[in-house]
Amino acid sequence: MTQDHTTGSDATPDTPVPWRPSRTVAVVLAGGTGTRLGLGIPKQLLKIAGKPIIEHTLAVFEAAPEIDEIIVLMATGHVADAQQIVDKAGFRKVNKVIEGGDTRNATTRIALDAVGEGDCNILFHDAVRPLVSGRIVRECVNALWTYSAVDVAIPSADTIVQVDEDDCITDIPVRSSLRRGQTPQAFRSGTIREAYRHAENDPHFAATDDCGVVLRYLPGTPIKVIDGSDENIKVTHPVDVHLADKLFQLAAAQAPRVTDERSYTEELTGRTIVVFGGSYGIGHDLAELARRYGTQVFPFSRSSTGTHVERAEDVEAALKTAFEATGRIDHVVVTAGILEKGPLSEMDQETMDRVLQVNFVGPVIVARQSLPYLQQTKGQLLLYTSSSYTRGRADYALYSSTKAALVNLTQALSDEWAEFGVRVNCVNPERTATPMRTKAFGEEPEHTLLAAETVAQVSLDVLISDLTGQVIDVRRAPGEVPAQPGSARVERDASPADAG
Repeated sequence: MTQDHTTGSDATPDTPVPWRPSRTVAVVLAGGTGTRLGLGIPKQLLKIAGKPIIEHTLAVFEAAPEIDEIIVLMATGHVADAQQIVDKAGFRKVNKVIEGGDTRNATTRIALDAVGEGDCNILFHDAVRPLVSGRIVRECVNALWTYSAVDVAIPSADTIVQVDEDDCITDIPVRSSLRRGQTPQAFRSGTIREAYRHAENDPHFAATDDCGVVLRYLPGTPIKVIDGSDENIKVTHPVDVHLADKLFQLAAAQAPRVTDERSYTEELTGRTIVVFGGSYGIGHDLAELARRYGTQVFPFSRSSTGTHVERAEDVEAALKTAFEATGRIDHVVVTAGILEKGPLSEMDQETMDRVLQVNFVGPVIVARQSLPYLQQTKGQLLLYTSSSYTRGRADYALYSSTKAALVNLTQALSDEWAEFGVRVNCVNPERTATPMRTKAFGEEPEHTLLAAETVAQVSLDVLISDLTGQVIDVRRAPGEVPAQPGSARVERDASPADAG
């Protein structure tokens, strides 16, 4: 169990006895029926971003190093459905999938019985909050070293009004003191058990919030509130389904950075990387960086090797060359692309075909041809999108739309290829200093552009990570000045049809 014992300066111990939990258990509450969504199935089984909502939620706790064990409390009649999802996803921390109660209170009592006796940390989380972050989970667990009850909440952006039975305002509380509650809610096991023992003696007991039970029946117990996030929404109404799906589409992961140079060498020595679009720019810089750490790199491009990504025979020949030389292909990178500006109505057919073929059909062909090789090494396909994928831009409609398509391709293939152990990710750099950009937009102030070398470094971090199905944003650090895209180094093999 990995936990950080540090606490803030405002920490106030609940008891003089040090807290020594045996483990940390995440209880995922999945008892909802989806009535408000008008569904015939529980809302936690509804698919968002290609997976059931509960699968997204469980994946967060599965990946959290602070969590040792997961228990799922499922809606009546759907335990088998939840168990099937757990088994298919291979969640190793889930050790119980059981039926929940008729009410939230009853479900919590069942969960406490399932956790068993002994001192432990317990986190209760709504299954239909699939966008909870690892940061929130970590801070909840860390806070339990000091507090015996922890809640998650965010400031209210709206003014809250209190009304009477006639819907007339009776009070307007000061907004600065108000928070909107989320989950998880975290407790030392003894505290939440004691609160429920007191509640059993109250014939009027009814609550939908476990921190509320502690607040009412253990009034002397401080409840620490940590910051939640706006993305940690609860899927309750039909509009929430669309919002959650869009948030998953736009969510950007961070590539874990290896700070030790020796670790890069250990990870990359002996590997083989094939780079399509590797003659200059990002592709060239990635190839040079990987070689420095002992990787065998095979760059291919239209200008340097006559390789057209939109031609299946060219891609097949390139992959065969790399495999015959090294006996393996660990990573395939596609930085090839073209950007042609202008209104779609004024673009000729030849230009439209070229943009679509190189920017989208090419990566599709590379993906199909690469899979047999990547299956052997449990490797990764890395694609590149653009910030314009979130919203199309005037005068480069085809470029924006093909970049959006690559994001969807990444997410789809990561699901399809999970059974093969092959990862697929997509790097999303902000405006980058490359010859392709200079050709399209002319000279721009250096301080406004990202360095191609920076994107290459992040790309390398992604390749040696366990990420899959992710869009990784790359942003310019304050004060960063990129290499001039017009330098001899990046232009030596440049062709307008290639993008590094």
